[in-house]
Amino acid sequence: MNDLRITGVSKAYGPGSTVLDGLDLHVPGGALAAVLGPSGCGKTTLLRVIAGFLRADAGTVTVGGRTLTSPGVHLPPESRRVGIVPQEGALFPHLSVARNVAFGLTGLDRTKRRSRTEEMLELVGLAGYGDRMPHELSGGQQQRIALARALAPAPALVLLDEPFNALDSALRAGVRADVRAALRATGATGVLVTHDQQEALSTADLVAVVRDGRVAQCDTPQEVYRRPADTWVARFVGDAVLLPAAADENTAATALGRLSLAAPAGGRRDGTVLLRPEQLQLTESAGASESAQGTVTDVAYYGHDAMVTVAVDGLGDPVGIRVAGPVSVRPGQRTGIRVTGEATLHP
Repeated sequence: MNDLRITGVSKAYGPGSTVLDGLDLHVPGGALAAVLGPSGCGKTTLLRVIAGFLRADAGTVTVGGRTLTSPGVHLPPESRRVGIVPQEGALFPHLSVARNVAFGLTGLDRTKRRSRTEEMLELVGLAGYGDRMPHELSGGQQQRIALARALAPAPALVLLDEPFNALDSALRAGVRADVRAALRATGATGVLVTHDQQEALSTADLVAVVRDGRVAQCDTPQEVYRRPADTWVARFVGDAVLLPAAADENTAATALGRLSLAAPAGGRRDGTVLLRPEQLQLTESAGASESAQGTVTDVAYYGHDAMVTVAVDGLGDPVGIRVAGPVSVRPGQRTGIRVTGEATLHP
């Protein structure tokens, strides 16, 4: 299998400028992993180390058991069997679509090159576009061609460097789905670098959240969202409601009432509990049966849902509540709040 293993990789650009700090990451063969993190956390540097554009100061990188980087070993990029899909496609403007796709197909005769090119164009949904020039394509089509070019030599690993940034929101979801389907069809392992949380959660099989040059958490999108490793990850991966809490084994006392915990607290302890905005519900009146009461301070409507901000009685910071459909509350209105599901405790 074409699994990617990164062990203890470090990279600094000079004294006091460490970018990767003993980073570890394992991506199973055939999986698509999203490397997610804020600007400056080391995402692009990691991609360049995997591709062979940068030499790591320490650590190892292997793909399918084949060592690409280790102490004393640094395979050149062209020997790594690693495909790259850069930002905005980066197609050769003077070459046709077919010649762009066939660019890396060295060592094949003309017939096999043409057959492989047509196969890749069909895979990305652009069969018959071979004679066109890059400037005749839309942004989404250019990204599909860039993917076809990366997949044509049958790489073991494909690196995608924020490839959807230049696309408008209407195109982005469709192109992401096409990219994912093409990777699965070829069986290539993929690494997608992004700073877009929703893109990472909706596209990848695994999400690796990078902080200060290390992986803070790597798990399925659902686990990273529902059970983040710490409060920093919780805030970075989606909207979070964080509340001071006094836990007692399976429950925690908070300003929103006593909440059930996803995992036992291990005795009495203070900490912070995490809820997601969709776990909070507004009620029409603040009756005695409600967990908490508060005053609506803001309503942000997005069409498919809305984010209602409520100043909760007895809580210093307001909380965000995600509601579906029409919004019936307005700023200044009193409301009750009910919590559903379980909270996650962070000591």
